Amino acid sequence: MSHNRILPTKNSWKNLKEYHIDEKVGFVLPTPQEELPYPYDQWISIAKNLPELIDKNELRKEVEKLKMVSIDDLKDHKSQRLAHLVLGYITMAYVWNQGGEDVCEVLPKNIAVPYCELSKKLDLPPILVYADCVLANWKKKDPNGPMTYENMDILFSFPGGDCGKGFFLVSLLVEIAAASAIKVIPDLLNAVKCEDHNTLQRALRYIASCLKQAKEEFKQIHEYVDPNTFFNVLRIYLSGWKGNPLLPEGLKYEGVWETPKKFAGGSAAQSSVFQCFDVLLGIQQSSGEESSFKFLQEMREYMPLAHRKFLQSLESAPSVREFVISKGDAKLRADYNECVKAMADLRKYHLKIVAKYIVIPSKNKHKTNSTSEETSEPENKGTGGTSVMTFLKSVRNTTEKFLLNVD
Repeated sequence: MSHNRILPTKNSWKNLKEYHIDEKVGFVLPTPQEELPYPYDQWISIAKNLPELIDKNELRKEVEKLKMVSIDDLKDHKSQRLAHLVLGYITMAYVWNQGGEDVCEVLPKNIAVPYCELSKKLDLPPILVYADCVLANWKKKDPNGPMTYENMDILFSFPGGDCGKGFFLVSLLVEIAAASAIKVIPDLLNAVKCEDHNTLQRALRYIASCLKQAKEEFKQIHEYVDPNTFFNVLRIYLSGWKGNPLLPEGLKYEGVWETPKKFAGGSAAQSSVFQCFDVLLGIQQSSGEESSFKFLQEMREYMPLAHRKFLQSLESAPSVREFVISKGDAKLRADYNECVKAMADLRKYHLKIVAKYIVIPSKNKHKTNSTSEETSEPENKGTGGTSVMTFLKSVRNTTEKFLLNVD
């Protein structure tokens, strides 16, 4: 494949590793830890049995029995990421329980205190984020086998059968395909600095091919995720308490804060990889809808700290776009445009997915009821709390504006 025609120089990874970016999987946590020692194993035990406990309506009772534990013995990064994932699953299950109107407004202190302390240590919010349920929630069935859907599984599940597995793993495979291009960023920036057109063109072509492959991976969602199960079951457990009418004041974290706090649910906008390529290509979402730009900036706070720092470092790097414009080279512009088109195509495809998995099931749910905007609007919000179609259309339109004239 053309994917492999450009290889990073030996020193390319020296800087990227500082940002917790892996050579093979990019922003994904490589080989996540699966178990925690005593006393944290009590969290694992509940998280592994969430669907059954929820089905029997025993989840909240079991959570309330948990002993309060200190997080001081969670010393290494992978243990901390696993604990954040597990406590995120337990928190979502406790709040939303069986997915109806029985919503809990208070997270008990035996979970809230260690969860918030751990979140502070990781500089992540105390809610299940994309970095948890997608980037750190996977394993290979055969450790020596390929990174394919058939050879992978998730560590923890919500109700909805294999819907969660499909949604999280397809998201992961999209992430990995796009992240394959990160390895050439140091070479690409060096090529800009040295005005090396050939290396820059090869790097841009490689990035475009990775982004196109990401779209191909995305197509697997139709095979593995049922729209009605996603909308009526899984989506509920991924929903946050910011902009959510079921928790208008937010969630009270007992023993931590006196007042409820509002946090957005896990969202693809929390993926570092697509914001990374926006920055690299000079696609300024700030030139589009102000609300969309603000939301993307806010979602950075839901990314691991090292990944946020990487995005900031890219923002201060030489501008690839300005270099391409300044050279007046039609071939270079065409290669740059292929990257922008690939980003726009991914966003167009994401719109189609949202229509199938959120908008249409929402309409079906309400077709026997009043079709007023007031009734249906909350259902058309993404798990991050935004009006999802409006947001995605804005981001797609802004992306397309950054295509260069080749004439």
